[in-house]
Amino acid sequence: MSDGGRLTTAAVGGAVLAGFSAAGAARYAYTLLKRTPPGGDKHWSRKNHRGEPVTLLEGPAVAAGAVLAALGTHPAIAVAGIGAAAFGTYDDLSGSGDRRGFRGHVGALMQGEVTTGMVKLGGIGATGLVSSVLATGPASGGSVTDVVINAGLVAGGANLLNLFDLRPGRAIKVALGSSVLIAAGGALAGNGASAAECVAPAAGAAVALLPDDLGELAMLGDGGANALGAMLGAAAAVSLPRPARLALLAGIAGLTAASEKVSFTKVIAATPALHWLDMLGRRPAAPAQAPIVKIPVPAQPEE
Repeated sequence: MSDGGRLTTAAVGGAVLAGFSAAGAARYAYTLLKRTPPGGDKHWSRKNHRGEPVTLLEGPAVAAGAVLAALGTHPAIAVAGIGAAAFGTYDDLSGSGDRRGFRGHVGALMQGEVTTGMVKLGGIGATGLVSSVLATGPASGGSVTDVVINAGLVAGGANLLNLFDLRPGRAIKVALGSSVLIAAGGALAGNGASAAECVAPAAGAAVALLPDDLGELAMLGDGGANALGAMLGAAAAVSLPRPARLALLAGIAGLTAASEKVSFTKVIAATPALHWLDMLGRRPAAPAQAPIVKIPVPAQPEE
């Protein structure tokens, strides 16, 4: 981590190195996983929004690349990625998908059913707390208030980014946009070097697998989206001042609450600028088929 957050040549080099390291590690991990997928290809195969098969192996690969690079920036970011990836992948491989959203999982719990999604929510919540203590606990001079805020950023970031993983490339584009905002926020606070280094692992790993995601060959799944979101939340926790973190946490909470009532996909489709960004690099939507109209044939008179 760079001293004082000054945007020196060494600081820029550190951020670039972290990004390229994450990208290389993610691509290498993806190649290895595709060659010998744990449990076989079928274990990781899912249907996308078109009903076509894609692999979930992108998620573990992105998480592995980002975490390995984050080990050289801040341990809190690496811990956030490890925990979120583990619990997200568990839900990917073991969940039924019958219960969706925070309300659905809480509703199931109230009926005595512990869903894999609830296990994931609890696990990522605990991961957020551990990551936050590493980032802002007593050893770092942080207050209890900061620990609570930062735990919310990690857990909330993990959950929110996963809500965008419904179309090819969408979650990665949101992750990259968030990386830019966090880095810019750090720069405005005089901590630009630190912020850039902190977001570089998640951003680099995400960019490396973006072509496969846009090409509808693979998808992040919970394991990948949760990991990237948690690591970006931890990056914000480490590098942004409290007012910026509070504003970011409020935004995460607001969007998460809105997702229970509003379809992000419908909002994006109805907003020209967002729709353009969402479709950038993607295959065009399949043309709607004209309805088949059956023309009644008059009955032939009997001879």
